[in-house]
Amino acid sequence: MSTDMSTSSHHRVNLAAPRGFCTTFKADLKESLFPDDPFNGLQNEKALRKVKKGLVYFVPIFKWLPKYNFRTFLYDLLAGLTITSLAIPQGISYAKLAEIPPVIGLYVSFVPPLIYAILGDSKYLAVGNLAACSLLIKEHIGEVASPENDPTLYLHLVFTATFVTGVMQTLMGVLRLGILVDFLSHSTITGFMGGTAVIISLQQLKGILGMKSFTTETDVVSVLKAVFRHRKEWRWETAVAGIVFLIFLQITKFIKDKKPKLFWISAMSPLVVVLVGCVFAYFGDAENHGIPIVGDLNRGINPLSIQHLNFDMRYFPAALKAGCITGAIAVAEGIAVGRSFGMKRNEQVDGNKEMIAYGLMNIMGSFTSCYLAAGPFSKTAVNYSAGAKTAMANAVMSLFMVLVLLLLAPFFSYTPLVALSAIIVSAMLGLIKYDVAFELLRVDKFDFLVCMAAFLGVAFISMDIGLALSVGLSLLRSLLYVARPGTCKLGKLPDLGLYRDLEQYPNGIKHSGILVLQIGSPIYCANCNYIRERILRWIRDEQTSSRDVVEHVLLDLSGVVTIDVPGIETLGEILKILTGMNIKLGLINPRLKVMEKMIASHFLDKIKKENVFLSAEDAVESCRFSLDRSTENSGLSSARQSDAV
Repeated sequence: MSTDMSTSSHHRVNLAAPRGFCTTFKADLKESLFPDDPFNGLQNEKALRKVKKGLVYFVPIFKWLPKYNFRTFLYDLLAGLTITSLAIPQGISYAKLAEIPPVIGLYVSFVPPLIYAILGDSKYLAVGNLAACSLLIKEHIGEVASPENDPTLYLHLVFTATFVTGVMQTLMGVLRLGILVDFLSHSTITGFMGGTAVIISLQQLKGILGMKSFTTETDVVSVLKAVFRHRKEWRWETAVAGIVFLIFLQITKFIKDKKPKLFWISAMSPLVVVLVGCVFAYFGDAENHGIPIVGDLNRGINPLSIQHLNFDMRYFPAALKAGCITGAIAVAEGIAVGRSFGMKRNEQVDGNKEMIAYGLMNIMGSFTSCYLAAGPFSKTAVNYSAGAKTAMANAVMSLFMVLVLLLLAPFFSYTPLVALSAIIVSAMLGLIKYDVAFELLRVDKFDFLVCMAAFLGVAFISMDIGLALSVGLSLLRSLLYVARPGTCKLGKLPDLGLYRDLEQYPNGIKHSGILVLQIGSPIYCANCNYIRERILRWIRDEQTSSRDVVEHVLLDLSGVVTIDVPGIETLGEILKILTGMNIKLGLINPRLKVMEKMIASHFLDKIKKENVFLSAEDAVESCRFSLDRSTENSGLSSARQSDAV
């Protein structure tokens, strides 16, 4: 009976010849680039139908526009108007962070949102500026061009960095490299944004205190030293105005948190601060009382800037560095924001499509006097709460911004800088996620370490180093997972016939002389030496702890999705070592790719087909039968020797 069971199990193991290279390459490419299989079922369709399906997939506006109606437009109209009210103060404020003309911040809410409305895959994401990226641009471009001494060169390099960002993001989307963004983990983004929020908030003390002298450094210690070194420049008038504005903004946020339906109060509050500040500055002659204002904001829409892109090798490396770093952060945050709000309505967001949309809107933005555009959380949250139904809300915002640029821009030139500082501080306080950090500490200590590395590195050293430390720790953990894969000893659960980890299920049954081990990751050059040593240690520990002689080792390969040549060679070494120890090696459920490579490398000939099993139960039963036969033969031999005597 045991023999029949063993033979039956062998027949069920797929030992077919390996598939051809073209077949496997096509399958792997399709799985890597198009895991959602968007063109399934189109093989027999007409060419026109295929083209239509392709357009719907690659240009998302064709997916929702045919079903668009007036009722939906009314929701998008209200949402577009609401986010425009937020885009005006944010645009001016974040342009101030980047040390570029304030009107550039308004330009960002005209051309890029139109591009995103056509190509964006998220219904709720609102296009705008990012505070962290604005500061990073200032930090990197400021290394080669001063915004005070050479503002023209500085601005042209900002446009160039935006162009670099757009090209990088577009290429990543076209090449379907969205997986690279995942290395900027949730923990990294949380820590980076928190650290950035701290240094940006402290830098706003210059505007709130009415100071003229300050530091170009961004770390906490340098900023605080500058604040107290120039304390004679503090002005009580601006400090009072800044505190009042900040208290008002925080009260509106408190109201929104307590009554979510009143979100519009918080959304409109930055514009209210700007309008009140403008009126106060205009009628109160603020400049003559030591309260600086934004200054000239001329009417007119975005002028062309393509001719200002600067690729001079004296400056381009700084623009390249700024563009790549800010582009990676912008796309990581934007995709995370789009997905998080999409999940609330059970809607999926394709990261590769989003990268193409971000890339093209930044390329076009660099041609039309814009700097980096992305999908900020605060603006998207307002857009979602305001009832946006499609990306049309971005197009509505764009049209309203045109009206502002053509008619109202000069009025906003009276905006007091202290009002912008208060708006920035209020926005930054919302980016310090204490609750998320405590949750990371409770659930995963290493994730908390990654978060704090980014936070402390950004706050006390520099933004680049903080980000590098955090990403480096994330990569280190990934390498540890790869180089030190999980292995465990399996036992049979009583009455279930299932084999599970004995550490998790201590009541599992172990069979004398048989050691069942499970490997939980691909086997390749980075971890094959560890796997060999770990298997030998399992054997040694088993023989030491239970004083049981191991005669069979069974490797469950269900979790091994692939194996490379060094990995197969390692299995060959393990087979040779175990044979020298009079231990037989068996394999359980090798996956298709693993089996194909074993056949192609002739490893299957070495281990023998009869030692490859479909399930742990079949493998153990076969080994037990072999042990029983061995015992019988041993007993028979002893009896014969006794008779001879």
